[in-house]
Amino acid sequence: MNNKTKFLAIALSIFSLSARAEKISLVGGTVINPADGKVLPNATVVIDGDKIERVAIGKQDAASLGKQIDCSGKFILPGYVDTHIHFFQSGDLFTRPDGADLNSVRSYKDEVAWVKSHLNDVFARYLRCGITSVVDVGGPFWNFEVRKTADQTQKAPRVAVAGPLISSVSREKLDLGDPPIVKIDTPDQARQFVRKLAEQKPDLVKIWYIVDKDHPVESFRPIVRATIEESHTHKIRVAVHATELETARAAVEEGADVLVHSVTDKPVDDAFVKLLKERHTILCPTLVVFERYGRTFSHQLNLTPEEKTWGNPEVIASLDVTKIPQDKLPDRIKTALAKPDETLDRIKKTYDIALPNLKRLQDAGITIAAGTDAGNIGTIHGPALFREFQLMKEAGLTPMQILQCTTANAAKLFGGDVGAHIGKIENGYFADLIILNSNPVDDIAHASDIDAVIKNGVIYPADSILR
Repeated sequence: MNNKTKFLAIALSIFSLSARAEKISLVGGTVINPADGKVLPNATVVIDGDKIERVAIGKQDAASLGKQIDCSGKFILPGYVDTHIHFFQSGDLFTRPDGADLNSVRSYKDEVAWVKSHLNDVFARYLRCGITSVVDVGGPFWNFEVRKTADQTQKAPRVAVAGPLISSVSREKLDLGDPPIVKIDTPDQARQFVRKLAEQKPDLVKIWYIVDKDHPVESFRPIVRATIEESHTHKIRVAVHATELETARAAVEEGADVLVHSVTDKPVDDAFVKLLKERHTILCPTLVVFERYGRTFSHQLNLTPEEKTWGNPEVIASLDVTKIPQDKLPDRIKTALAKPDETLDRIKKTYDIALPNLKRLQDAGITIAAGTDAGNIGTIHGPALFREFQLMKEAGLTPMQILQCTTANAAKLFGGDVGAHIGKIENGYFADLIILNSNPVDDIAHASDIDAVIKNGVIYPADSILR
């Protein structure tokens, strides 16, 4: 019996014990705590119930360890956190009819029904990727039910949620009676809507700060101000979608706690960096989403091996636009198919700005939290995070910095009492851990080499999670 087989056998044998909150100990592995960059070889992590009891180095008293799991040659990390996802979107070709209307092929009503019926599948796919917590940054009011369902589901990540996005533009094609995006026209409307949201105890309020020729930055700014003031009155943090430098600047000046995208229109300037630092703003880059619409529509999708293996196969099969009858293709997809090189060039230009901006903010000490915007077309729930890691590496971040972004920093974005007890391997923290076969500090690609995932003190051999 090889080491991996032995480990899986032990893990399976204690699965039911862990579920009953027995004490278990991970013995002999290398503990990596990205929060402070410490690497502890030959460590023991003692888990009692759903919490970490202690982390120690060297030989321990066997009587105090409970059930022991030999982790020699393995690497133990805090569970990953994806701080930007959307449960109301599946990642398939039909999930955003406001961007590509394919209702003639599959109705949006059917799409939403499919999404709701596959929540447990999505939960499991996050866990398979070592993602033990996620932040849903906006969706319909049924988002709050998703959080409740996740809380009651053992094989699911911890979930923080926002409700409908407060927006400067409307998206009628997404409105089936419980819209994920709500157009707000006055500051008073904004305050009223925040009060309605506050009844659901959201973890965040989300603003969709869309700027175009018909919606200049300043025209929506009073609504941003009112939304943030009212949210802060209710002690709720505010996350803002702002992809232009001046939009992001305005949002932070008005008190935004989180920026959920990179600035992609121009390089960030000294004043903006200083502003983020002074306000302790958290930034979530969501690099992967910037390529996925264009690559899907131009039939140049670059899914990673992790996405192909652990993504939902129905979702992935839908992303082949060549299977859609020509007469039912929206003009946006026809154009992308006709000019694929132009699409790739636009993506490159976006990254030519976004990647250096991320590096500059990282170097300046801004808190960066990893997130994907999963659920958008082509951005796959769960394994998209590993493509995000690749792009963060291309931006110049080190493996340890990337790991910090998806653990300790991400926990800050998650927020609340849960956020204060995830993202680190420390006494009293939730026992949400990943056991890897290879060292991600040597190469961030090893972050997906997962042997087992521990959520809430329950251990899941990785290969068993999607069975």
